[in-house]
Order: sequence, then structure tokens, then C-alpha cells
Amino acid sequence: MIKKILAVMMSAVMILSFSQLTFAADETTATDIDYAIKNPYANVDWDTYGQYKTDLHTHTTFSDGGNPLPDMVERHYEYGFDAMAVTDHGTVNTGFTNQEFNAPMTLFSLIKNKGLYDDVLSESGTAANGNNYTVTFRDNDEYYAQEGEREMLRVPFGNEQNPTSFNNAHVNSFFVNYGDGVVGGTSNYVSPIKNVHARGGLSVINHPGEYTNARDEVYTEDAYNRDEFIYNYKIQRFINLLKDYDSCIGIDINSKGDSRTRFDRKLWDILLQEVVPAGRNVHAIATTDAHNLNIVDSGYTVMVLPELTSKNVRTAMEEGSFFAASSYVGNYDELLGYYNTLNASEDSEAKEFAAVIKTYVDQIALELAEGDQGTKFHVEDMSIPAPKVTNIVVDDDEDTISVDTENALLVHWIADGEVIATGNTIDLDDYSDKIGSYVRAEFFGKGGIMYSQAFMLDYEGAPEETDGGVFVDVGLVASAICDTIVKALVAALEVPLTLLRKVLTK
Repeated sequence: MIKKILAVMMSAVMILSFSQLTFAADETTATDIDYAIKNPYANVDWDTYGQYKTDLHTHTTFSDGGNPLPDMVERHYEYGFDAMAVTDHGTVNTGFTNQEFNAPMTLFSLIKNKGLYDDVLSESGTAANGNNYTVTFRDNDEYYAQEGEREMLRVPFGNEQNPTSFNNAHVNSFFVNYGDGVVGGTSNYVSPIKNVHARGGLSVINHPGEYTNARDEVYTEDAYNRDEFIYNYKIQRFINLLKDYDSCIGIDINSKGDSRTRFDRKLWDILLQEVVPAGRNVHAIATTDAHNLNIVDSGYTVMVLPELTSKNVRTAMEEGSFFAASSYVGNYDELLGYYNTLNASEDSEAKEFAAVIKTYVDQIALELAEGDQGTKFHVEDMSIPAPKVTNIVVDDDEDTISVDTENALLVHWIADGEVIATGNTIDLDDYSDKIGSYVRAEFFGKGGIMYSQAFMLDYEGAPEETDGGVFVDVGLVASAICDTIVKALVAALEVPLTLLRKVLTK
């Protein structure tokens, strides 16, 4: 009991200290710098473009998911998704109506699901909720719809690479038919990213906190600490990959309830500081990574498009004209910052919501004192509207970025991993002593969190690219050893697994 009381007192002290730090951050000296602001949303026509809720990471019984493909498609549609990629492990998705097991994933699914469930959708039928549905094909795209209502697009050729990786060095790929049945991948990011790049596809690094073991940390300050050799090695590895392959658009920063990813926004900021000076952005996505129907209400990506087509989705992913979003926040320090901003607001609704956030902050503080956090902020009522950005205006002459929002009770502006300003407009000249090579925004409200892509900054005196020095990717050695064994086993089992699949799926 005494320990818990001390934990609550610690939380209160941290809240007070953080408040003082937050307000102190606004005490800056304005300097007139000529910033060239690269706006990832520059090509968006905010008056005519639509915003489409998208899931770029989900699983079915074709690998280790717990639900057949039709159930996963129907749940996404029910939860308001406009587009989804089916990204089963080592299995290229070829359609809502056309998908087959490959030999390695036959064994995977048999072990996980105790059977083979190869259900796919028909071109028309009845959904589990009783509604009639259709699957239509138009201009090489595939769409699912119920009762003639809105359509949900299939993002082509989704696949989670490195299916038998012993440490979950997972990469999602899209728009290219590569990786079906390709096993291995232990500590090997290079092979899938390089192969997808060579074939003209796009990729993204999934939930890095799982591979780096940052998910096992208790406090943000300990995660991705570059003074530690292992963290520094893994961070440098990501930096090199992103610099070498621009088709790898970035990383997943908030997925599946934000337990393993709760420190990955910190990693994102580290990567931005290192990669932006080299001339390219690092985009962030959020996903459900749903292996069952119960987590489909979590992370998602909002694509800002002129029309819902896979071509436009790809363009948005390349340019960064999308937002990452989630109904979960698991990072204590971020929630503490949200509380302080909301509580300092003169808006009554913001103050009321601050009281709600404080209950999470206090509970997590108790759990952190015990060394095992379980509580996370979660929007349980899906009818609560999520934050939405309706316009972004960049003024290069005035060095300002302004956003119009709906359902956002706070806007934070972040540079080099620190919140430097709040409010819908930031004047970069007011924070010149705190800005490096980028600034990004996040929007928080009762309906969850939304993250903008980074606005890259070029100016006299901007940070220059640093030399990471000699880097030896030991993951390739680990892959050569571990994956050779795995590939031999799969090769030996391929014929019997193929025969078994034919018997079980008759």
C-alpha cells in the first residue's frame, strides 16, 4: 500500500514538473530564418479529395489469423474501413475471391487453427450480418460492398514477409507479387525490402518495437537509448535501409493496441532526425495487425485521395499524403503531455476530457511503479468521432504551417522528439532554437490520436547528413544460419503438405 501511495505521489510530482516544462517550452526567442517547407500534403485538394480509412496490415486463416478471410473483410467493412490489405505471413494476397494456401503456411495454419480454413468470398452472397454483398472488379481494382452502399477497396498483393523469422523482423509489402511461400527472414530486413524494391513494389517496417525489444522497456527514456550498443546497432540498421531503399516508405508506429509500439514514436523521431538530412522523409503508418476480429477497432491509416483506387493509395503512400491514427495510446509520457495541455486549456470540454486522461495517467503510474504496465488509453465507443484534418496551409513566406481540424481537442507540434508548440498554427521562426530538419503534428481528442507526416525543412544551417560509419549487418549471418535449417525442413515437407492440403480442403 505504501508503495502505491508513493507511486501516486510520484505521478503528481511528474505532472507538475511536466506542466512547468511544457509552459517553459513556449518561452522562445524569435529568429527570422528563411525556411523551405516541404509539405507532404502539397498535392491535396482539400475541397474535393476524400479521406479513406485504410488498414494496411491484417491476417486470416491463410496464415496465423484466427478468422477466415470473409469474416475479416466483413468486420473491416462493418467498422467503416474504406480500404484494406490482407497481409498473411509469407502469402501474397491475390484477391477477396481468389486466394490459395502455399505449402509452408499450410503447416502454420494447421498448428495455429487446428485445421485448414480456405474460405474466400464469392462475387455475390450474404454476409454474416444478413446483408447482401457484392465483389466487383473495375480498372484492375477489387471492391467489396454491402447492400449497394459504399465500396471497400482491396490494396493489391499484400504480404507480410519473413514468415518464419525467429525474432519477428517483419516487413509488409504491397503492389508486387513477391514473397509467396518464401520462408526465413531471421533478423533479415535487407532481402525482402531489396526484392520488393527491385520489382517495383512498396514496403514498410512493421511494429519495430517487437524486433528491437523496446516493447519490454518500462520507461520511454530507456527505449531506443543510443548509448546502448544493441539499440544503436538496430537504429543504424533502420537508418541504412531507409536511405538505401526509398520504396520502403517508413515504419509502423501504433498497431494492435499500442503495447509493443508504444515507444516507436520515439524511434520515428530518431529516424527522422537522421534520414531527413539525407533528402528523404520517413512516413509513419498505423494498423490493426488484426489476427482476430476483436482488435479491428485499433490502428488505421487515413488516405487523402482524389478517388478510391489502388493507384491513388500508392501515390499517397509515396508522397505522404495520409495520416496514421489509432484508438489506443499506450505511452505514459505522451498521455501525461496530453493531460497537461488539455488541463491548461480554457476550453471546458478539453478540461473535462483532461480529467478522464488523468485516470489513465494515475493508473499507469501505479503500474509502472510495479514494473509491469497493463493499462492503455482506449476509445471503446466507436461512435465517438476521431480527430480529422480538413485543411493544411503552408506559407513559405511567413514560415508558418496551419491546420484546420475537427474533433481534436489539442494539437501538438513536435521537432526532434520534443513537443515545442501547441495550437493549430506554428510559426517556425518562434521556435528556431528547437527545430532541426523537420516538424510534425499530432491531434488528440475523445476519438483517439492522429499523426501527420513530417514536414521536411531546409534552411541555412539545417542539420547535415551524418556518416554512420562502418556498419556490419550481422542479421544476414543469422539469417544464413537459421534460415538454411528452416528452408531444408520446408523443402522436405512440401510434397506431403501439398497432398495433405488437397485432402483436407476437398
